[in-house]
Amino acid sequence: MKEFFNIMGTYFARYRKCIFSALGVNILSAVLNLFSFAAIIPILNILFQAEEEQYEFEPLTLQNINHAANILLNDLNYYAQQMVGLYGPATTMLILGIGISIVTFFKTAAYFGGSALLMPLRTGVIRDIRNDIYNKVLRLPLSFFSEERKGDILTRISTDVNEIDASIGSSLDTLIKNPILIVVYMGTLVVLSWQLTLFTLLVVPVLAIAIGRIGKSLKAKSILQQTKLSDSMSQVEETLGGLRIIKAFIAEGKMQRRFEKVNNEFRDIANRVAIRQAAAHPVSEFLGTVMIVIVLWFGGYLIFSGNTNLDGGRFIYYLTILYSTLQPLKDISKAGYSVQKGLASMERINRILNAENNITELPSPRVIEGMNDEIELQGVSFSYDGSREILHDINLRVKKGQTIALVGQSGSGKSTLVDLVPRYHDVTTGRITIDGEDIRNLSIHSLRSLIGNVNQEAILFNDTIFNNIAFGMDNATMDQVVAAAKIANAHDFIMEMEHGYETNVGDRGGKLSGGQRQRISIARAILKNPPILILDEATSALDTESERLVQDALDKLMKTRTTIAIAHRLSTIKNANIIYVLHEGRIVEQGTHEALIAQGGYYRKLNDMQSL
Repeated sequence: MKEFFNIMGTYFARYRKCIFSALGVNILSAVLNLFSFAAIIPILNILFQAEEEQYEFEPLTLQNINHAANILLNDLNYYAQQMVGLYGPATTMLILGIGISIVTFFKTAAYFGGSALLMPLRTGVIRDIRNDIYNKVLRLPLSFFSEERKGDILTRISTDVNEIDASIGSSLDTLIKNPILIVVYMGTLVVLSWQLTLFTLLVVPVLAIAIGRIGKSLKAKSILQQTKLSDSMSQVEETLGGLRIIKAFIAEGKMQRRFEKVNNEFRDIANRVAIRQAAAHPVSEFLGTVMIVIVLWFGGYLIFSGNTNLDGGRFIYYLTILYSTLQPLKDISKAGYSVQKGLASMERINRILNAENNITELPSPRVIEGMNDEIELQGVSFSYDGSREILHDINLRVKKGQTIALVGQSGSGKSTLVDLVPRYHDVTTGRITIDGEDIRNLSIHSLRSLIGNVNQEAILFNDTIFNNIAFGMDNATMDQVVAAAKIANAHDFIMEMEHGYETNVGDRGGKLSGGQRQRISIARAILKNPPILILDEATSALDTESERLVQDALDKLMKTRTTIAIAHRLSTIKNANIIYVLHEGRIVEQGTHEALIAQGGYYRKLNDMQSL
């Protein structure tokens, strides 16, 4: 349980009022439960005609508070005896029964109140965990997701959180309510007969050890179970993304066998976990019965030998409370299994929540409003893993209003270089400055506010065209969106659609063509109106007609802006002020298109190959 509170304590602390209110109501429920049990003793005395013993009323004072339980039981018997004399046994039993019913009503109301007060805690904790995971996913660097599978992350956000709800959330009521019952009941047992209670406590550890041994490996098995589920979800995600290739290569059978293998492994692990969890109730039931039998024997021995102050009625009361103590113990043991499963899921979630984000801000970063002079990369090198450098000693400048282009073979480091400017990654050595200020000293929000991106893959969201263009611009008007779409050569095809700007583009813009998606992403960048523009092969995946329209939109977008463009098609960057040629992470040539052609070097080779 220590690990449980270490992991979940932060979330529980947010709901202190719920916890303390539930504790108070559950204490009241436990005390009322004792009174309902106590009322049974006079009924038993009446039924078995044990009223030969005459009871005398004994007031409860500070001097005799140590014997409160015995005094209360004595006084209860006294009043019952008096009522028998006045109303007869049958009427007295009816009155006592009505009293038990009233106490039980308030006891069950308190029981319900304790559960109801915990509902905001249970639902709130699950909501907070989901919020924390999603917020952490938004803030983690892109490098984290290059090492993690999307299916695994989705499983942690959905299935693992649901497992916490089913395992830990459903156990909260048990974990808060039952310890109170156990403490109250055990305290009463000590007052009734400390000798018998001491003997009972010697037997209880056997129950705990047996249950502990069964649940010892449950957490490890549960982690393995969730891992196998993540594997299967990752395969589903890969299948949905690559369905066209699977069908093209007639690989349905191969993918089916691959999925069935992982699915069978998940089923085998799930069986083992379920069997161990199912063992909790029968084991605790059997051991509890054995304990009652042993206590019954020892209690009878004490009564017959005269070594206890218990009589027959009080001994039955003792056994009733003891048996009532077993149920909370069983529930806690079952909750212990559920908590282990929940902790296994929480451990997987913590791999996201505790993931290190190396893109950090200074305590008081500078807020930058715009770019006045230049962007400069000074001796920049970068490595993803700290061992193999992707970029080596990059030095370049981009003056305000200039357009520079980055060209080179695939894998030369072009995309990595432009990802360093908005701090998707941080440089390993060297520095990047804007107007002489190291970008690591700037507010990340203000830095990225200066930069607009148009990528090779136009990333759209399953929303309307209007909301995709206005993405990130909360106060954008329809006139502004339409103006941006016109500049991006997107307005005409948008108006031809059934619902115009309110048309839903589908998952990842699947209802639109590649050129249409790209023009909408350009309109989004135009609406943002950033002083710095990054174009990452924005036309390389388009047909000739779409490329002409998109290139025309890009030319409008690039006017009066500082632009860094990555291009495979050299024809699209002939007019760049400076072209930097990258090869294996180094700048090997730089200059204008004409100057580089005249040099007859690597750029000339790339140009001649494209001409062919």
